[in-house]
Amino acid sequence: MSDTAVVINTAVAIIAVVVMIVRFKFNPVVSLVVGSAYLGLAVGIGVQETVDAIMTGFGDIMAEVGLLIAFGVLMGAILQQTGAIQRLVETLLKVFGAKRMPYAMSLTIATLLQSIFLDVLLVISAPLARSLAKKIGKNGTARMAAAMAIGLECGIVLTIPGVGALALAGLLGVPLGKMLLFGVILVIPTVAISVAVMSFLFNHGWWNPDSDEQEFLGADPDPLDDEDRGVTGPTDDSDDDASGGGVATKAVTVTRAQKPLIALFAPMLVSLILIATGAILDAADIQNPIVKFVSSPVIALLIGLIGTSFVGRYTMGAEPIQRAIATGFKESGQILILTGVGGSLAATIKAAGLGDILGEYFTASTAAPLLVVWAIAAALHVAVGSVTISAITSAGILAPVAPVIGLDPVLIALAAGAGSLFAVHVTSNTFWLLQSLLGQSTRGTLKTVTVGVSVASVVAILLILPLSALF
Repeated sequence: MSDTAVVINTAVAIIAVVVMIVRFKFNPVVSLVVGSAYLGLAVGIGVQETVDAIMTGFGDIMAEVGLLIAFGVLMGAILQQTGAIQRLVETLLKVFGAKRMPYAMSLTIATLLQSIFLDVLLVISAPLARSLAKKIGKNGTARMAAAMAIGLECGIVLTIPGVGALALAGLLGVPLGKMLLFGVILVIPTVAISVAVMSFLFNHGWWNPDSDEQEFLGADPDPLDDEDRGVTGPTDDSDDDASGGGVATKAVTVTRAQKPLIALFAPMLVSLILIATGAILDAADIQNPIVKFVSSPVIALLIGLIGTSFVGRYTMGAEPIQRAIATGFKESGQILILTGVGGSLAATIKAAGLGDILGEYFTASTAAPLLVVWAIAAALHVAVGSVTISAITSAGILAPVAPVIGLDPVLIALAAGAGSLFAVHVTSNTFWLLQSLLGQSTRGTLKTVTVGVSVASVVAILLILPLSALF
C-alpha cells in the first residue's frame, strides 16, 4: 500500500474514533479498539496481524504501567480517606497566607497530589478553595478557580504518578524516573507562570463578578472557619461525594489531632524520592543491586502503597482503609483499560508503518516534531474533550516516529501532555465540576478553565522547545 493511503487511512481511523466518542457517545475504550481494528484491516496488514497488534499493544502497555497506575490510584484513595488533603491546604494557608494561595495550592496539586483521582480531588478541595476565595478578596473566585484547573490538569499529564504521565511514559518507553525528573522541572514553572498570567488578566479588568460568578447553591460551611473553632473534619459536601462511603467527621477530627501531616504523606514522598534517586544513579552510571531494586518504579510505588496503608490503618482503623482501597480499584479500572487500548492503537499504527512515513518529513535538529506532537494532541483534545484520551492517542500516533526522528522520547511525551491541555471546554467533566463547585457562570468558567489551562498548554510547549537543543 502506498504511503499516502496509509496516512489517509490513519487519519480516517482517528476521525472515526473522535466521531464515535463525540457524536454517538460511544465509550472511548470501544471507540479506540474499533479505530485500531479498522486501521489494521484498511492498510492490509492482515486479520491475524491486526488482532495480534491490538492484543500485544494492550499487553505491552499494561506490563509497563498497569501496576504503577493501580498503586498510584490506591495511594491517592487512602490519602483522601484520611483527610490528608484538607489538612494540607489548611497548612499551606498558614504558611503562605491567603494572597499567595493560588500559587501554593496549584503547585501542590500539580507536584504532590497527582495520584488522587482527579474528580475526587476536585470535589474534596473545592470547599476549601471557596473559603480561600473569600479571604483573597477581589477576584478571589477567579484566581482560585484558574489555579485549581491549571494544577489539576498539568499534574495529571506532566507529573508522575499522574495517570496521563504514566501512560505517556509507557507508550513512548520513557523510564519513569526520567519522566518524573523532567516532569517536575517542567510543571513548576509552567504552573507558576500560568497562574501569574491569569492573575494579571483578572486584576486588569478581565473578570466581572456580576456576569462571571453565580451564587453557590449547595451547603457551604467554611472549613477554615471551622478550624478556627477547633473543628478540622471535612465539610459535608466534600465527605459524602468523595470518600467512597465517607468517614464520620468526629473520627477524622480525632485522627487529625493525633497524626502529624508529614506522616500521612511520608510513604508517597519516599516512593517518589526512590524513583528519582534511581534515575539520577542511572544517569551517573552508578550501579547498586539493592538501590536498583528498591528504586525501580513498581517496587518504589509498592513500598509507598504499603506504607500509606499502614499509616492509614494506624490512623483510622482497618475498615475505612478497606473502603478506600475498594473505591480506588473502581476508579483505576477504566483508567487501566483506556491506557491499554491506547497501547493497542499505538501498536497498530506501528504495524501500519506510519512511523517510517512520518519520520521522512521531520528533522531532528529542528523544533518542528515537538510542535507537531503538541498540535496533534491539542486538536484531539478540542475534538474529544478528554485530556487523558488526547494525550494517549497523540502519543500512540507519534510513538513509532520517536526512533526515526532522533528526539529523546521524554520530550515527545511532555509535548503530547502539553498539547492535550489545550482548550479544556464544555465536553470535559472538570469544566462543569469547577463551574458548579466554585460558583462560576459558564462564561466565567470559560475564562478560568478553558483559557487558564490553554495558557498553561502554550507556556509548557514554549518551555519544552529549548530543551530539544540540549538532546
